Amino acid sequence: MTGLHAFGRRLGVPLLAATSLTLSPVTLMPLTATTLALVSEADAETATRIERVASPGGIEAWLVREPAVPLIALEFAVTGGSTQDAPGKAGTANLVSGLLDEGAGDLDSAAFQDRLEAKAIELRFSAGRDHLSGSLKTLAENRDEAFGLLALALNTPRFDAEPVERVRQQVLAGIRRKSTNPNSLASEAWWAAAFPGHVYGRPVEGTAETVAAIGPEDLRAFVGRVLTRDTLKIAVVGDIDAATLAPLLDKVFGPLPAKGQRLAVAEAAPQGLGQRLVIDVDVPQTVLTFGWPGLKRSDPDFVPAYVLNHILGGGTFSSRFYREVREKRGLAYSVYSYLMPLDHAGLMIGGVSTRNDRAAESLSVIEAEIARLAKEGPSADELDKAKKYLIGAYALRFDTSGKIAGQLLQIQLDDLGIDYIHRRNGLVAAVTIEDVRRVAARLLNDKLLVTAAGRPVGIGGAAGGGQSGTGQGGTGQGG
Repeated sequence: MTGLHAFGRRLGVPLLAATSLTLSPVTLMPLTATTLALVSEADAETATRIERVASPGGIEAWLVREPAVPLIALEFAVTGGSTQDAPGKAGTANLVSGLLDEGAGDLDSAAFQDRLEAKAIELRFSAGRDHLSGSLKTLAENRDEAFGLLALALNTPRFDAEPVERVRQQVLAGIRRKSTNPNSLASEAWWAAAFPGHVYGRPVEGTAETVAAIGPEDLRAFVGRVLTRDTLKIAVVGDIDAATLAPLLDKVFGPLPAKGQRLAVAEAAPQGLGQRLVIDVDVPQTVLTFGWPGLKRSDPDFVPAYVLNHILGGGTFSSRFYREVREKRGLAYSVYSYLMPLDHAGLMIGGVSTRNDRAAESLSVIEAEIARLAKEGPSADELDKAKKYLIGAYALRFDTSGKIAGQLLQIQLDDLGIDYIHRRNGLVAAVTIEDVRRVAARLLNDKLLVTAAGRPVGIGGAAGGGQSGTGQGGTGQGG
């Protein structure tokens, strides 16, 4: 995609702002929460100027400089979350993410946390299915201390026995809570059924058995294989200029290994379409998770599909699901759907929580709306309202430094190009009724894989020979 080839082009120069893309003539407007509130009706592009910064060591970051607010927000990610957990060690990426700020270098956990607290530095890490991510927020005056601690966390994590065991127990407590939570049970059952034998079928947090089996050597091995520079993406927003940022990138990320040794991940599509799997939970409401094949982010039809989903179940108060399930029939408080483009699979997923005795009716209404939209497509009025909402709401993704950094990072991960913020609303505006009808016919004709946690009346043993299970064990989780 555009621009990334400038990465590392000018090695050996103190400041290498290799390219700079002005996204709007209004670039002098400070990009702050206050001013963005004032321009909330305007497009995000009217207040964003992104610089491509390359360090002397060849590390690239996207920077939005904001000198009016003395804060710095940094977000980064590398490819490889739970997909990179070794066999039998599901939950390693998640455990690593909980331990990177629990001691590093010559600082044990308590000393490291004291240093963060003394300077009010926020440092967090997280793991998803495809990525390991981190975020840093600091006052500009504490910049060097904050970047120094981040460098320690990434390059010399200690994984001492005490914090490893403490965080492990926290993870296990979370797994126990999820084992009785209908929302978690329905979701994890869905993933296990949709991706049997594939890494996407495993819970990101792992299972009680696999988390207990993870040792410090597994954590260090994961970091060495995955936390590397070859897939690194970085976004920075705040009171820092390119000349100052460039050498800090080398300080923080330069010592990481150049290339990872990641496990191969197979392309996948959800299985079990048409099945209804029931997880028996003695609760008055059933949680339904349903899903079917969607699109990956690189698909040319992704933007029309995004608009389509807003009409179907993405619009909080305007979607067809909302109108038919909540407003007309009072079956549920909330019902939704969303696109989930993973690196190795494209999905559409939805959910609803409703009374046990009305679960079957709710699912029937949802399936009818999907079928009706697939056959007829949306009306011109629905399309117009959806596009206006999606265009108008885009600026709300840029009302804090952290959100801006998050958006810049996601655009890099999706390989959309440094000018995407400028192009995005135009792409939405260009979606036609023919586009949405074509995509509806493409995406909405598959049967749903449905998991139900509760005691739903009339669901189970239906399409595809559905089955019943109990708790996590009954849904084949883990592996």
